[in-house]
Amino acid sequence: MPFSGPIVVGHDGSSFADHALRWALTLAERAQMPVTIVRAWTMRTAPKPKTHEFGYVPPASDYAAAVRERLEEGTRDLLAEHPGVEVTLKVERGQPATVVVEAAHGASLLVVGPRGLGGFKGLMLGSVSEHAVGSAPCPVVVVRGDDDPAQSEPEA
Repeated sequence: MPFSGPIVVGHDGSSFADHALRWALTLAERAQMPVTIVRAWTMRTAPKPKTHEFGYVPPASDYAAAVRERLEEGTRDLLAEHPGVEVTLKVERGQPATVVVEAAHGASLLVVGPRGLGGFKGLMLGSVSEHAVGSAPCPVVVVRGDDDPAQSEPEA
């Protein structure tokens, strides 16, 4: 059965997310599939937008733009390694676990790291990856930091 939707990757800016993205881009390149990179944000986690000034709270759209800019900057080098892959960036306001699972509707595969910026080293899975495994509407791959995409991808 051929895949019909994109590979969706949850990316929070952590090194774990970078490993997951690298794995997904390698698979996407070989399978000729598009990739959607998703970043969730809240007012607490978003970087300050350029319009931020003391005493002025910018609109949510300015925060979303700042998150998108940070996502573009943070993934630029990895995306340059896979110029043939069609990539869409998506930033959504909300809790990461919910945003990532919602973005996976219509996807062929959801790819996440084992934990993110808030993860505790001793945990097997972080809250986002655990929620994704239990709730996503598509298959989920949790990429460990040391997984080699050339060795761990499914064979055709």
